[in-house]
Amino acid sequence: MPAPDAQNPRRRLPIGAELVEDGVHFRLWAGRHSRVRVVIDSGEGAEYEMKPEGGGYFSTLVRHIGPGALYRFRLGDHPQLRPDPASRYQPMGPHVSSEVIDPGSFEWTDADWKGIPEGEHVLYEMHLGTFTAEGTWEAARKHFRTLHELGVTTLQLMPVADFGGKYGWGYDGVDKFAPSRVYGRPEDFRAFVNDAHAHGLAVILDVVYNHAGPDGNYLREFSPGYFSRDIMTDWGEAINFRGPDSGPVREFFVTNARYWIEEFHLDGLRLDATQDIHDDRDNHILREIAQAVRAAAPGRRTFIVAENESQDARLLRPVVQGGYGIDAMFNEDFHHSARVRLTGRSGAYFTDYRGAPQEFVSAIRHGFLFQGQHYEWQDMRRGTPTLDLPLRQFSHFLENHDQVANSGFGLRLHQLTAQGQYRALTALLLLSPQTPLLFQGQEFASSAPFPYFADHDGELATQINAGRMEFLSQFPSLAAKATQDVLPNPCKPETFLNAKLDHAERKKNAAMWNLHRDLLALRRDDPVFRAPRGGVDGAVLGREAFMLRWFGENGDDRLMIVNLGIEFPLAPAPEPLLAPPEGRRWIPLWSSEDPRYDGHGNAPPEKEGAWNLAGQSALVMKAEVEDGG
Repeated sequence: MPAPDAQNPRRRLPIGAELVEDGVHFRLWAGRHSRVRVVIDSGEGAEYEMKPEGGGYFSTLVRHIGPGALYRFRLGDHPQLRPDPASRYQPMGPHVSSEVIDPGSFEWTDADWKGIPEGEHVLYEMHLGTFTAEGTWEAARKHFRTLHELGVTTLQLMPVADFGGKYGWGYDGVDKFAPSRVYGRPEDFRAFVNDAHAHGLAVILDVVYNHAGPDGNYLREFSPGYFSRDIMTDWGEAINFRGPDSGPVREFFVTNARYWIEEFHLDGLRLDATQDIHDDRDNHILREIAQAVRAAAPGRRTFIVAENESQDARLLRPVVQGGYGIDAMFNEDFHHSARVRLTGRSGAYFTDYRGAPQEFVSAIRHGFLFQGQHYEWQDMRRGTPTLDLPLRQFSHFLENHDQVANSGFGLRLHQLTAQGQYRALTALLLLSPQTPLLFQGQEFASSAPFPYFADHDGELATQINAGRMEFLSQFPSLAAKATQDVLPNPCKPETFLNAKLDHAERKKNAAMWNLHRDLLALRRDDPVFRAPRGGVDGAVLGREAFMLRWFGENGDDRLMIVNLGIEFPLAPAPEPLLAPPEGRRWIPLWSSEDPRYDGHGNAPPEKEGAWNLAGQSALVMKAEVEDGG
């Protein structure tokens, strides 16, 4: 059937199916084909010839169809039809028809929302499928008031792009524009974001621009140019951002970033594994993506955070300094030091960490611990200098999806350590000037494990399970066959179902909830923790103890003493940072050993000039003006 009006200038985005006044306009890149037809999956399955535009693009206008229409593409004369690579929704999964979506039908009420101010982000990583028993957008919305009360400001969603199967982490997504049908429809996602804004919560989305999943990935059938011919990653061929045919590929992913911000009112993105996004052009694809996000949200603050194993400071530097303009980057150095300290295990990629006081002081003062030094685990230099960057640009965490899962059994960190130490490092995490991240359920000591899970069967399931066991075998404690025989199988339904949170544990574990809520309130409401005028400094006090000092205005300072070992006297105390400002004295402000947190109480730390550091605790003090001072 011939295509009427193949060109239509009223499109908003360059690819996908878009509603226009006369019907639906389809446009896609299929660089390996000379002929493409769109097939409307209704009635007799009418086929419409798409006009080639040059450069591998095809387009057509189909009249008399609208929202809800199902369609696929016929590539050349191939009998098998394929869904749209830029599909806005896959109601039956990634292998079948795409659905035409009307983004304008949703009635937004967030016109006054301006986003979270710089430096006030408290991230909360959420997996939609396990955050509630129902695993839906609608069910998750019921917890917004509680999360706001906790002190969270920004929800960080694990990937939601549609994937094969009924459950998964989302990092094997294959339809980059289609929110997965397992969580609800696109309008449910919009309602989630709209309601989050009404509760004062920003929403950022984890996006995977370094690879595509194995189940339902048809990009190569449209064009092999989607993938690099000479660069391999841990997941296979890299996305082609710099070789032949890379122009349409770059447009695809930049458009995807725009799409989430424009059509879903998202407040930013979390960029997965950016060390495997390879580009040697002057305008690096990460810079282009960041600029697209800003441009897509006029009048709103956006936030982009990156995962980058290489710790490349270029990501964080402003564009005018040759950087990519990304707001923050995860600091795995902080996590690795904390985990070694709390668990006593230093195998695999924890090899270069000791969990020593110096590491914590350095991470709080400077961000990354490795900024170009030799890294034994990789036998190479790691990181680049970041000493000039604002501390808020480093995101610190004790748990995230990867690190909980990499315990093998998916155990939570509070289950692997002494509670006094855990409370103390939670205080360090939540009061430090870096951007903190909590993983779902961490705030109430969830007992739900979070191992890796993916809904595959047959040979692919066998490969997934074998690959997971091989990855975990880098940890000596998980390498033995007897251990691997009892590790959770990623493709068993119970592995996914056991990971669902039980929100009733919030009351059962009220002490841990109180700990997190009180610390985040102190971070938000205390003028010095919120914005230390003179920065933060620190010092090692002993083999397992250290201190940090926040400098306020006119001597209004704050002091934190952390002792991860046994109680010990500090006498003498020849550390200048322990001295209070002139005319002031230190008084306790907060203690991790408060009985409200199931602690055992703290004696006054300083008496007659001698300091006594309580074991496995964190104590926060403020500088109070002395009588007559």
